[in-house]
Amino acid sequence: MNTLLWVLVGLAAYSAAALFLSQRGLLPSSVRIQGPFTTVHTKRGRDFIDWIATPKRFWRAWTNLGVGATLVVMAGMFFFLLVQGIAIARNPPPPSSVNQPQNFLVIPGVNDFLPLSVAPEIVFGLLVGLVVHEGGHGILCRVEDIDIESMGVFLFTIIPLGAFVEPNEESQRNASRGGRTRMFAAGVTNNFFVTFVAFVLLFGPIIGSIGVAPGMAVQGAYDGSPASTAGIAQGDRITAVGGVPVSNESSLDTALLGTDQRTVTVELDSGESAADREVRTVDVQRSLVVAGSVAGNPANLSIEGEPIAVTQVNGSAVYTRTGFAEAVGESRFAELTTDRGTVTIPVGAYLTRVAQDGPLAQSGAPTDPGVIVMAIDGERVASSTELTRALDATEPGQTVAVELYHDGTVETYEVTLGENPRDGTGFLGVNIFPGTSGLLITDFGVQSYPAGTYVELLGGDGGPDATGLTGPVADSPLATVYVALVLPLASLVLGIPNFPGFTGAVFNFYAITGPLGFLGTGVFLLANVAFWMAWINLQLGLFNCIPGYPLDGGRILRASVEAVVSRLPISDRDRVVTTITTGIGLTMLASLLLLVFGPTVLGG
Repeated sequence: MNTLLWVLVGLAAYSAAALFLSQRGLLPSSVRIQGPFTTVHTKRGRDFIDWIATPKRFWRAWTNLGVGATLVVMAGMFFFLLVQGIAIARNPPPPSSVNQPQNFLVIPGVNDFLPLSVAPEIVFGLLVGLVVHEGGHGILCRVEDIDIESMGVFLFTIIPLGAFVEPNEESQRNASRGGRTRMFAAGVTNNFFVTFVAFVLLFGPIIGSIGVAPGMAVQGAYDGSPASTAGIAQGDRITAVGGVPVSNESSLDTALLGTDQRTVTVELDSGESAADREVRTVDVQRSLVVAGSVAGNPANLSIEGEPIAVTQVNGSAVYTRTGFAEAVGESRFAELTTDRGTVTIPVGAYLTRVAQDGPLAQSGAPTDPGVIVMAIDGERVASSTELTRALDATEPGQTVAVELYHDGTVETYEVTLGENPRDGTGFLGVNIFPGTSGLLITDFGVQSYPAGTYVELLGGDGGPDATGLTGPVADSPLATVYVALVLPLASLVLGIPNFPGFTGAVFNFYAITGPLGFLGTGVFLLANVAFWMAWINLQLGLFNCIPGYPLDGGRILRASVEAVVSRLPISDRDRVVTTITTGIGLTMLASLLLLVFGPTVLGG
């Protein structure tokens, strides 16, 4: 039984139990249940809100600023959802993990993008977001002399989804239009303020106290690979290979390619903290294996469970990638003997994507997936690593001869290189599958963890191998907002694993330093709290700015439309206001439905 089915069974059981208790009058009058949704009402706390709302001039000035920001965000959300909805209706994308039902639940561990390991921080961020949002409504109610009927929390079973302040309807109608607008905007204003404060702390002293530990951080080892057999696992940090220091993934690759010895001694650093730090050495007996593959690769091999062993290349026994390259030599094709039989493949760097407007496509080269680069300016390219190194030696604007294999033929194209946005070197405008010819061939078998990239994206120093934001987004003042939105979905947007936060499993990959170094591993807790608080408050603020009822954006829209229509020479103003707000609200609803369900329903 999968996780989603267990969740549905639990919801059904909760709803049945709640209905039983409600029908028999066993629930307090303050608790109201509708299916899996529960609201808890109270009148306590109104005096406290009255006290906080005492400096009315301050709160009006504060929310006047918030109204302006909210209107701008509302317009942005309207156009974003409208454009996305139209795009999906015209050309539905294939379904992805984002569209899976469990990923619409804000439940860590059930939602693929909300890790269970940081559930306390996520729940805390959610509670803070709900309190400041509804607290803002409550304070402005009293500032604008709107009575409060009750306050409380809105639960999905026992999981808090929201807090609420229930204003007196008659008192709300009697308030000025400006007062109602300020009251509706107060919640998102507070959410954006909390986001700003959390960002300032995270991108400032917190991330300034987190560095990257030397060595290559191990995300994991492929099952059955030489590294896995030797006991190298997630959480280890490789610091040397054969006595050669290793500082990052590229230096590990260099150390492995620099020796053809079948057995190499690997130095490892393990442990979650300095107290349980363990330094050990293991001997890894290398052998060539295919640990991964791309669909449609020339060898027609796919990995199911254990890696595929490669024993010979062109009739020669090989154990390392260096031996593989020597066996291939200058030949454009190679015969591989594997434990699944013998295959002959074109040897080169496999391109999974050729950008339509990129330099390679502009040269007239084919753009469909499966193109293989075999040489650059006559220099043999047998793998993705060799292609990357060949391009690193070029400059933007340089014209090079690119030898390609495609659909059974080998042709050469003259390509004027673009500029790589990451390091300023030559750029083909392609995505490359790691390994050779669509096969991830390795003699070691570890996967790296992008610790430096996470630190770099969060504004710290991630080291020379770290990849930060590039292009126009990196130069935008909203770069931090973009980071907050996409890091939990990094596998879909940035091509790296989804950010899990700074948890015990990855403590070994980071070094504590800087202004908050005296806190020790407490810095990681602060980083998690700040990140998830910023992410959740930003999500709450953006969602509530959607101009559709019953969201705050829909209520502000109505007040704004009323203000405009009241100045027009129209007899039935209420009908005009209702027509405009209902039309915009239905448009937003349709766009949201297309955004959520369109890829599955239309693109499936």
